[in-house]
Parts: sequence; structure tokens; C-alpha cells
Amino acid sequence: MPAVIVSAQPFILIRHGQTDANRDGVIAGRIEAQLTETGRAAARALAEWAWPETITLFTSPQQRARETAALGFPGHDPILVDKLRERDWGRFEGRPVSEAPPREETPEGGEAWQDMIARVATALRSAQDRAQGTFPVLVAHSGVVRAVRQLTGGSQHGPSPANTTPYLFMPAPNGWREAVLQKKDNR
Repeated sequence: MPAVIVSAQPFILIRHGQTDANRDGVIAGRIEAQLTETGRAAARALAEWAWPETITLFTSPQQRARETAALGFPGHDPILVDKLRERDWGRFEGRPVSEAPPREETPEGGEAWQDMIARVATALRSAQDRAQGTFPVLVAHSGVVRAVRQLTGGSQHGPSPANTTPYLFMPAPNGWREAVLQKKDNR
């Protein structure tokens, strides 16, 4: 699938902190998995970063993303974006990750991958538009990071995106470039 044209505006996407489901190797999807103490500590550490001066914070309405945003960005009121929810894995919710079907297959009772791609594209465009001259920072889920990778010309495959790791997506001459930010990289 070719990259979908989104606003040529850089943005940061962060997967929520580690949850009990991540730790235990369980598919959480729409399940309200809870942050572990490790996940909370990593989320709090985000507050120590030197973020761009003016950001607009967006988050999935799911508890793990909202809590990560609150701990990582105190003093910012996040905008809840329903379309940043994790994928609905249907009958696979709560089962071991090793039992997950291939991403391109629609899980019984769940959400089709192409439907998720379309919803995340809408959410991303909306966040970029709403940021209005500020730097958009989105806190969401592994599936959302994978969808954004596909939308910007990258691959949805490979290892799961790391928890509480900021991924910078920047327009480049031939599409988009993704970079993992390090604390020292921030302005």
C-alpha cells in the first residue's frame, strides 16, 4: 500500500507505558489493560524530556494511553481522539499474543486491518489540523503505530513498537522518515 498523503507536518507518536497485558504476552486490543509500575515509571520519565515549546497533546480514550499522557505530560490537557483506540481483536482479545492471526486477516468479531488503517488516517489528519501551528504529540497503541507506519510508507511488520518510546515522523523529500527519539534529541 503506498503512503497516504497526510499533512506535511512532523508529529510524535508514543505507545502507552507497559501494561499487565504487555508484560504477560496477552492481546489487549479493546480490553482496558492497566499500566504496571514499570509502565508508570517510564511514563513519568517522559515528563523530564525537553519537548518542543508548544505542543498539542492527543490521546486514545483507552485508560492505558490516558494515564501515560497524564504522567508524561503534566500540565497539558490531552484531546481525546476516539479513532486512536487500539484495534479490536474480536475473539482473540485476552488470548496469548502467539495465537494472534496475521494482521491482514480480520479476526472473528474484530476489526479489519484496512478499516483500522482508514480510521487512524482520519485521526492523524484531524490531529494535524487541530494542532494549528503547534507540535502534535499523540499517545496511543502498538497497532496505531503500525498503522501510521503503513500510512507514511513504512512497514506494519516487525517487532512491536516499544512502550513509552517517542517515534518522530518527519516529511522527507521522498515520503516520510521515522526516527526513534532519544532524550538528548529533543529541542
